[in-house]
Amino acid sequence: MPNSLFHPSGRLWAARLLVGLVLLVNLECALAFLWAPQRYAAGFEVQGAAGEAVVRGFGVLFVMWNVPYAVAAWHPVRRRVSLGEATVMQAIGLLGESLLLWGLPPGHEALRETAMRFIRFDGAGLALLLVAIWLAGGRPKAVPDR
Repeated sequence: MPNSLFHPSGRLWAARLLVGLVLLVNLECALAFLWAPQRYAAGFEVQGAAGEAVVRGFGVLFVMWNVPYAVAAWHPVRRRVSLGEATVMQAIGLLGESLLLWGLPPGHEALRETAMRFIRFDGAGLALLLVAIWLAGGRPKAVPDR
């Protein structure tokens, strides 16, 4: 059964699909922030030209942060270091957003809702990346310096 999850090529394609899905959702968010920042500024409690610039800046950061995801999606078995980096980045996002949420004082419902969306978003992405790591054969092996 060459296309099953029991065959290496099936596992490779399943891992690619999972990493690619996280990458596409991340990039969709980035592009939304870049193209229509006014739609998202209120969720960050910012407004006007400065608020739009902040949201666009988030979009640029999202694009930058997705480089390891793209490398990992290309070949998650051969590029397991990038897959590991993407997974750690996703976990940092989830932890950081959780800490931001817990530290918010009362009266910031828009920020709370935005933080909860990102927590759900990054939690789901982290779960998919962990499955992709398993499909790709576990954690990255050490690569000798040469």
